[in-house]
Amino acid sequence: MPTETIPVFTVGFTKKTAAQFFEKLRAAGIKRLVDVRLNKVSQLAGFAKRDDLQYFLKEILHVDYVEAPLLAPTQELLDAYKKNKGRWEDYERDFNKLMEERHIEDKIDPAILASGCLLCSEDKPHQCHRRLVVEYLQRHWGNLDIKHIV
Repeated sequence: MPTETIPVFTVGFTKKTAAQFFEKLRAAGIKRLVDVRLNKVSQLAGFAKRDDLQYFLKEILHVDYVEAPLLAPTQELLDAYKKNKGRWEDYERDFNKLMEERHIEDKIDPAILASGCLLCSEDKPHQCHRRLVVEYLQRHWGNLDIKHIV
């Protein structure tokens, strides 16, 4: 793993208008958006549905859209937390275990994250798996400069 610091951002799209969302990404100077959501085409996603988002990113910000399914939770994990109103502590433990089992630190190219921004739905990172992903990679790589866009 290279020792140079890798700037990486995270963002959620909920509780933001399209204008707020894209202006926050522009202000951060991201190079690409890395979609770590399990469900990318829900009607609830509004402007953040996969195909629309890919178009908007290219046209508005001139940045790439990348899907990273390896960094998404499983449907079972998500349902246990969201639909069955599970405890965050259980979700966090189980998602960290999933990342370990997947060996994401060996399978994700750090170049994809460099000046990239991990996207999920939660408006704040505190109880969102995007934070868990960057913290997990930080523990393994040790060279991420993590900034959460809220």
